[in-house]
Amino acid sequence: AGLGALTGIVWITQALRQIDLMTSKGQSLLVFFTITGLTVPSLLAVIAPVALFVGVLYSLNRLNGDSELVVMSASGISPSRLLRPFLLLFAMVYLLVAGLYVEIMPRSFDAIEALTALIRADFITNFARPGVFNEVTSGFIFHYRERGSDGSLRGVFMQDRRDPAHITTYISEVGKTVTRDGETYLVLSRGTYQRPERSGDSAIVTFDNYAIDLSQFVRKEETIKRPRERTTAELMRFDPKDPSGARQIGRIRGELIDRLASPLYAFAAGLIGFAALGEARTTRQGRGVATGIAVLLFLVLRMLGVAVTSLVVSDPHAAILAFALPLLACAAALDAIYGGPLRRALREGRRQFAAKAA
Repeated sequence: AGLGALTGIVWITQALRQIDLMTSKGQSLLVFFTITGLTVPSLLAVIAPVALFVGVLYSLNRLNGDSELVVMSASGISPSRLLRPFLLLFAMVYLLVAGLYVEIMPRSFDAIEALTALIRADFITNFARPGVFNEVTSGFIFHYRERGSDGSLRGVFMQDRRDPAHITTYISEVGKTVTRDGETYLVLSRGTYQRPERSGDSAIVTFDNYAIDLSQFVRKEETIKRPRERTTAELMRFDPKDPSGARQIGRIRGELIDRLASPLYAFAAGLIGFAALGEARTTRQGRGVATGIAVLLFLVLRMLGVAVTSLVVSDPHAAILAFALPLLACAAALDAIYGGPLRRALREGRRQFAAKAA
């Protein structure tokens, strides 16, 4: 329930950011909910460990508040034994998050990009207003004088300024849209195409018919997939010598490590929460202090994880830290639960705190 509520709240904030699809791009509610729905996997992947952490703290706090943990402890049930059903829950959340990161999220991001291409193509052909210079995407301007009775566009002007060194301009008398194999093309008739030459001059080419693939304007880096849109198998098989992604080697490495390491935070989140409140406590003040420390530790751990993931982009050796952080957190939490040195230190700290409070 908590996971669903948190996901719903964050999804609403994301949906409000996409309201531009209906207002300025003229899209239907179906398209709006489709593209915002495709963001749910990425939201779930981030929220699930947090929801697990909150759920563990809430459940154990209730058990403590109702004195049920005290009864369990008195009957000989140790915190390590109580941990067993929780470990099953942690494993389920881990598998969910791993599946989202490794398989579902890359496909959803790729689907978003493909749908965005269709939206922009649809915007050009059906919703762009005549006589207005419409910026379809950053650096790409589209304009037409009027729409003919047959649906064709008259007086078409297009300028691609995404690469300042290679500004291209298209001018034609007539433009018509054609869809083939799921791709939308704008066929320009009786016009000119202006492009820069290496000498610095501009070359003007006259044409009778010229077809432009409108989906090309969805990506800033032509047809090169961004790391988050590549499947995990593609990231693993990526050839550093491949010129198509030579500039993305660091980002590809960071994306792969993030997908493999991030699910481990589900175990870390659950174990930290259990280590904080898994032992019977009779005072509300003690539970409050333990909860506050657990929240602080989890926040610090997650922020360090984000920082290390960013570091992996520039330093391959940081990949070890990306896995070490959640694993060390799990080890420390298990040590506290099973009565290791850390647990003894925590008990001593609580006794000193209680003595000072008294």
